[in-house]
Amino acid sequence: MLINKLDYIKEIQKNIKDESILFFDLDGTLIDTDEANFLSYREAVQKVKNIDLKLLYQSNYRFTQENLYQLIPLLTLQEYKDIVTTKKDLYWKYLNKTTISINVLEVIEKFSKTHKIILVTNSSKDRANQILQYHNLIDIFDYKFFKENYNNKLESKFKYVLETLNINPKQVFIFENDKKEIEQALVLNIPLYNIVNINI
Repeated sequence: MLINKLDYIKEIQKNIKDESILFFDLDGTLIDTDEANFLSYREAVQKVKNIDLKLLYQSNYRFTQENLYQLIPLLTLQEYKDIVTTKKDLYWKYLNKTTISINVLEVIEKFSKTHKIILVTNSSKDRANQILQYHNLIDIFDYKFFKENYNNKLESKFKYVLETLNINPKQVFIFENDKKEIEQALVLNIPLYNIVNINI
């Protein structure tokens, strides 16, 4: 039987216990940022290389820095750095292309008065706060963890947060859209029934 995302999220919420601590990813989970991300990269590539990224990239997957070398093989290291920097500077222009996942936001609003709500994102601090500020969500979390927290560390973002806040993995309830991150959460003994895969 097929189940829609709203029903899935409502059903799995029943697993949230009094002692649960809720982890929320940002990109693709709380906020859909794919279009803003691509458009800012597209303009950056146009400025640095005078190439229309749309003609090279036709995927439904999220565009990342790694895609730059795949699509532009002769890209120099300096050009790569210039594109990444320019993309960051341009991102604000496309914040209106980001949208809140109402289903996920409703969960936060429902449990924020009784449970710890933690942002655990691979986004940079500046970009994440820029997005949250734009959507008036900057103050909804008890703690926020960003890419800078885990840089140069081998552990996953969830492992870092569990150790930093001394949290029992069995208490954690995760909202996430990235398959790799979900697999890493399972390795940490976070129960499968405590993980909401937003892509389902």
